[in-house]
Amino acid sequence: MNNDMSYSNIKKKLESGKVVILDGAIGGELEKVGAPMDKNLWAGKCSNDCPDLVLKVHEKYIEAGADVITTNTYALAPISMKQYGYKDNIASWNIKSVEIAKTAAKNSKSEIVVAGSISTYGSWYRLGQKALKKNFEEHLKILGDTGIDLIILEAMTSEVDTVKTLIDCSKKVNLPTWLSVSCAFDLETNKVMLGYQESIGNTKAEIYGDFDNAIKQFSSMHDGPILIAHSDIKIINDAIKIIKNNHRGFVGTYPNNGYFEKPHWKSIENFTPENYLNEAKSWVKNGSQIIGGCCGVGPDLIKGLSELKQ
Repeated sequence: MNNDMSYSNIKKKLESGKVVILDGAIGGELEKVGAPMDKNLWAGKCSNDCPDLVLKVHEKYIEAGADVITTNTYALAPISMKQYGYKDNIASWNIKSVEIAKTAAKNSKSEIVVAGSISTYGSWYRLGQKALKKNFEEHLKILGDTGIDLIILEAMTSEVDTVKTLIDCSKKVNLPTWLSVSCAFDLETNKVMLGYQESIGNTKAEIYGDFDNAIKQFSSMHDGPILIAHSDIKIINDAIKIIKNNHRGFVGTYPNNGYFEKPHWKSIENFTPENYLNEAKSWVKNGSQIIGGCCGVGPDLIKGLSELKQ
């Protein structure tokens, strides 16, 4: 499938006001089907060690009705791979991850778009923007040359300047680009902020700055969709409204269900597909058109979203 053609249909859906379904958690699902998690590269090694299981997870999301599947490259950031002794595998494991996702898309009867995940995984703030810039450029170059349909800049849990560096680096890749950021609830101000909080009441909020102001800055550099990811479901609607007020592009959401309790993800809400669909309906009502899930959201919940595509 020609990648320009694939993404043009997603663009048409969004421009006509329709909903696009994104996949859900990759690492959590890999663990469920028996893939070993690496203490340093999390699910990243799976594309090399158990590619059949990675393919199985992609296929599960396609069967569940996802329009867009994400490559298992979130944890394969060059900066992390170098730190943990996998320098020689950076290109090959990233390319392998893309090939697996493309195989799943090719084998499907539906038209599936493959999104390359570029993350800030391992991009510790203390390393400085110069080092992060080099990392992002390297990762973008590898994935950008593989024939994927779009790039998702998964900048969750990142400070404003790191997100801006990532956006800036992405301009060198001639592909449609989506930006994902996370938010947290500040109890002192009762406001949704740019930050990191997997689950309100179970995990401490890390606050990086005012969400309104951050979205204004990101929107001035990036006109593609902005998505809220890896955030508590309880604050998604407030976050959507803030993005809608400050960004002219499309809005998306893929929240968490639960929190990380090393070494496993702990789901705290026994969401049924019907529950998740009802939550998603409120996100669509508030202006979100790209709907998926992050940690703790699997194919069963994504399958329930199919009704939104009608």
